[in-house]
Amino acid sequence: MFFYLSKIGWFFLQPSNLLVALSLAGALLVLGRFRRLGRWLLGLGLAGLVVCGFSPFGNLLVLPLDDRFPVWAQGDGPPPDGIIVLGGSFDTAVSAGRGIVALNEAGERLTAFADLARQYPDAKLVFTGGSGQILFDRSSEADIAGRLFGGLGLSPERIMLEDQSRNTWQNALYTKALVGPAPGERWLLVTSAWHMPRAIGCFRAVGFDVEAYPVDYRTRGWSDLWRPFTTASEGLRRVDTASREWAGLLVYWLTGRIPELLPGPAP
Repeated sequence: MFFYLSKIGWFFLQPSNLLVALSLAGALLVLGRFRRLGRWLLGLGLAGLVVCGFSPFGNLLVLPLDDRFPVWAQGDGPPPDGIIVLGGSFDTAVSAGRGIVALNEAGERLTAFADLARQYPDAKLVFTGGSGQILFDRSSEADIAGRLFGGLGLSPERIMLEDQSRNTWQNALYTKALVGPAPGERWLLVTSAWHMPRAIGCFRAVGFDVEAYPVDYRTRGWSDLWRPFTTASEGLRRVDTASREWAGLLVYWLTGRIPELLPGPAP
């Protein structure tokens, strides 16, 4: 139920959808009796689309997430015993429709995972991700991942595929049950930098100690606070991505799925 509520609720609350809805509602009301309200809603919606589309507002939202965890460094510790990569990198609809492996803009998660697998040939490998869709396509990301990793030359015997999880909380819960990590083992968690705080928080909550390996940064650094977007679609996408993640952090914190609002590196 939590999964369905989150998907449906976000469809209506996503900033780009909400601003378009406000603009349309305002335009319709202007034609009727409530012209003053209509003009106010139309102005609010259009102004929001311009600000979110062209200003650095999306970067302001995503930068604290991108920079929450530092780039992973091997240091003086032992090599990792296992490497986990979260789903979210496949376009499952195109993959199923075309019979190919289609990646989305988070594909760096998978290339980083494959690179780590080659660097640490003795490490256990885990991909966790089922279907995150409600309608149209419910293809399992794990099935597509198996095909991709095989094509990249990774031995199927090395890789465990978790195909039941539908959100980040389930990624952590089901992965722990699948691998049964032993005390003292060193595990890396690969996911997008902007998603890492929520992911780490979930793994901590289920008692699975992992180290953050952030990839797929959406910003170049804090200098992006002064760089506007050249296309409204790019700016709106950035606002949608960051807003969704902040909303997820808030909901996960309120429902006890993460121990704090913005999990960070261990002290």
